[in-house]
Amino acid sequence: PKNNIVDATNYVMHELGQPLHAFDAGKIAGNEINVKTVEAGTKFTTLDEVERELHAEDLMICDAEKPLCIAGVFGGLGSGVTDGTTQIFLESAYFNPVSVRKTAKRHAINTDASFRFERGIDINSVEYALKRAALLIKEISGGEITSDIDDLYFKKIDDFQVFLTFEKVNKLIGENLEEETIKSILASLEIRVNNVTETGMGLTIPSYRVDVQRESDVIEEILRVYGYNNIKFGDKLSLSVANTSKYEDYKIQNLIAQQLIGQGFYETMANSLTTPAYNDFSDDAKDEYQVKMLNPLSQDLSVLRQTMLFSGLEAISYNLNRKRGNLRIFEFGKTYHSFVSGREEKKHLSLFMSGNRTAETWNAPNFPAGNFFYLKGVIESIFQKLGILNTLKTETGKSSVFSESLQMSTKKSKLVDFGVVKRSILKKFDIDQEVVYADFNWDEIIEVAKQHQNKFSAIPKYPSMRRDFALLLDNSVTYDEIDQIAKQTEKKLLKDVSLFDVYEGENLPEGKKSYAVSFVFQDENKTLTDKQVDKMMSKLQYRFEKELKAELR
Repeated sequence: PKNNIVDATNYVMHELGQPLHAFDAGKIAGNEINVKTVEAGTKFTTLDEVERELHAEDLMICDAEKPLCIAGVFGGLGSGVTDGTTQIFLESAYFNPVSVRKTAKRHAINTDASFRFERGIDINSVEYALKRAALLIKEISGGEITSDIDDLYFKKIDDFQVFLTFEKVNKLIGENLEEETIKSILASLEIRVNNVTETGMGLTIPSYRVDVQRESDVIEEILRVYGYNNIKFGDKLSLSVANTSKYEDYKIQNLIAQQLIGQGFYETMANSLTTPAYNDFSDDAKDEYQVKMLNPLSQDLSVLRQTMLFSGLEAISYNLNRKRGNLRIFEFGKTYHSFVSGREEKKHLSLFMSGNRTAETWNAPNFPAGNFFYLKGVIESIFQKLGILNTLKTETGKSSVFSESLQMSTKKSKLVDFGVVKRSILKKFDIDQEVVYADFNWDEIIEVAKQHQNKFSAIPKYPSMRRDFALLLDNSVTYDEIDQIAKQTEKKLLKDVSLFDVYEGENLPEGKKSYAVSFVFQDENKTLTDKQVDKMMSKLQYRFEKELKAELR
């Protein structure tokens, strides 16, 4: 309870669904009421004693000098009814639902009045509710009604007119309803039947049914009253088979998802809404590129994510806090950016690994799942499944979220960034164990997969030959350089190059390291001889010595 005036208006609102507002008439300057917008930035104190800054689109009820009330939402502190009020001005109105909702969300206000105006009220009950409230106040308070009703309703809103066709009723419901049954249901809903033809009925919808404005809305009401459980099921099942490409997004997504699940991963689904505070953790997410929500539920969910990393780290932190330390998860999701050129929405596949591959056991050692090279193997298996692994180039990554990273790309586009997440970022999420993360550009992967043509060949009949080199190299030399030189030197018969041992330490000169590299040769048409292989190995040795300053150990 507030006072007998406010309580009466609240009572009528709950009774009839029509919000009302009572002003202290002595506080209305100029003895006039104006419904209008005011300048953006105007300060206004509401009944809860909070000063608010008005928006240019906020509809206000004003007197000759100042705003008195946010229309349909909340009254002002300066014009409310108090114990010293001796005369009131009573207002009953219909406000646009969209306008009221936008204003209420802008100021984070949710009142009984705004709740009803947002959902639409019966415009024809406005005057009746005003009379009901005035008489109730007079009865309870002993007041006197001193003026006539001023009704400003220039553009009358007519009841909705809908033509209901029998064919549409039967098609949507799936059953032929009798005409008399339809009429009976409509009468019970206070929907007036104006005329009936062979094809349908002309109807008038009462003004208070703001949710019934289309033919399909009327059919929904008929079905609701008739009963969904009374609709019989047919014996015929219709099915259309669509001819789709094997490169459809969902097909490739399911293919890779099944593979990851087979490798021990769990799929997650994270919220696309996140907090702008995460932008401080990485140079990849920038404040100027974020897409902001107009009506956020909270500050923690006020922007759309620019990266998949932080939602994944939230999931890892959540699991770690519940003693789930061995984690392998993946997510298909989208990131959102607002660039100068326009907004962009990109699809990604993200992988996260942390902890050990298996649970602890007494008879087997623990192998870390959060291992850079283990993650690299998982990534290569994905590209192998799509048949595009051999077309990709691997090089050092440049993302600011990794302490060490690689990226794999084609000549035109980057397909994946992966590496070890920086400790400084993990600390923000209270994660104290290593996490490896991969971010796939899924849209680009789909395009590359579409362009790739699979080739099949018979299994070779002739054996392969393997030879090894132990190379003494400068620490600055990478394995990738060895791999490229080898494949450029022998393009036809060299089938595989692999690094199987790395040594740095005692008995080696300072600044040097030892790589043990294997080379596999094979001719698909005949058996290779030692002489042929020795010749190719000599070429490789010459190029390694010349270009990499390598020495054989």
